[in-house]
Amino acid sequence: MPSARPETRYAKSGDLNIAYQVVGEGRFDLIYVPGWISNVELMWDEPGHAHVLDRLASFSRLILFDKRGTGLSDPVPPDRLPTLEERMDDVRAVLDAVECEQAAVFGFSEGGLMSVLFAATYPERTTALVLYGVFAKRIWSPDYPWAPKPEDRAREIEELERNWAERMDLDKLAPSEDDAFKDRLATYFRRSASPGAGAALMRMNTQIDVRDVLPTIQAPTLVLHRRDDLDASVEEGRWIAGRIPGAKFVELPGDAHTLWGGDTDALVDEVEVFLTGARRGPEPDRVLATVLFTDIVGSTEKASELGDRRWRELLERHHGLVRRELTRYQGRELDTAGDGFFATFDGPARAIRAAQAIAGGIPQLGLEIRAGVHTGECELHDGKIAGIAVSAGARVASAAGPSEVLVSQTVKDLVAGSGIEFADRGEHELKGVGAWRLYSVVDA
Repeated sequence: MPSARPETRYAKSGDLNIAYQVVGEGRFDLIYVPGWISNVELMWDEPGHAHVLDRLASFSRLILFDKRGTGLSDPVPPDRLPTLEERMDDVRAVLDAVECEQAAVFGFSEGGLMSVLFAATYPERTTALVLYGVFAKRIWSPDYPWAPKPEDRAREIEELERNWAERMDLDKLAPSEDDAFKDRLATYFRRSASPGAGAALMRMNTQIDVRDVLPTIQAPTLVLHRRDDLDASVEEGRWIAGRIPGAKFVELPGDAHTLWGGDTDALVDEVEVFLTGARRGPEPDRVLATVLFTDIVGSTEKASELGDRRWRELLERHHGLVRRELTRYQGRELDTAGDGFFATFDGPARAIRAAQAIAGGIPQLGLEIRAGVHTGECELHDGKIAGIAVSAGARVASAAGPSEVLVSQTVKDLVAGSGIEFADRGEHELKGVGAWRLYSVVDA
């Protein structure tokens, strides 16, 4: 289940404030160096991103931060962009702030450049180095043929800045992900930096070349790369690994460049076994879980009234509100189909309060939702949850009225003493699962 969002703190690096978070209580420290731009708080709003961070925090004390000029860290003037050395100072400042003398360093994409330089410069503070989706330079040369030509790179940056306010072209970063994923990714970037800052940082990255640094790295190193990555060629990852003494290279299937796209568990499994020497055991076949289903009341009529474009815009706002409440109450989004959500929780009280918060917030959009909550034993198949309990939860939701949160008898009994109050809605014949007594939440 996604963790609650950690507290954001600030470390002083020279005159600048660097935003950071700490999550997890593992036996060693792991600092994650993000790619191009980031926002430590928004990372937790994307289910896939939150899942990766939760996995990393399950075996380490995970340290997150925003590089200067991005996210919640202090901005920098566009004409005074930070050097890699200054960014390394930010890493040191964060490590010092959390009283960390040594850490494993995990660099993603552009963050790999700084991670390489940090590991080479401060071997006494680097216990291990993990690189994912990395490159050594961003401009083509005869001895580095995978990077873009200067004119292609310039055009790419110009187009990105021009389209910042609209749908960015992110097909290279997550080609197999759906439009909703790419829309959320574009929103994440827009809220992590201004158009000018984002473009300026990309231009700065174009000037960096860490090829000569690679042979000087002393830390045990793992280099991960997806086979069909369109943003950074898998050959770049293989070439980098070949120049770091003793580095291990792992080629993963898939085409996602983003850390939180594609098969994230396979990626984190490799990181875990490299850093700990052990891979987590298989997930149990069955698990007790609380399921929540929501859907919009009268969605067909509303869509017809508004038209396709306005309906899509309204749906995006609806989805954003639902996801914020799921994150707030530690829910895990499992499926989104049209106007409906399917999520799980590790406790029924949190599921009820999430449902009430969603039902209470949705009317501001001119919409109403119905919601159903049930707790039962669920089957696990390849990370997906199924079984009678899931079907029952969906049927409970279908029996709810506008702005109503219905729960099963099981849920009502499990939250006894929580202060949540219910009204008895009597027995309902639920298709495929029989007769059930249901209760309406009146005060959560």
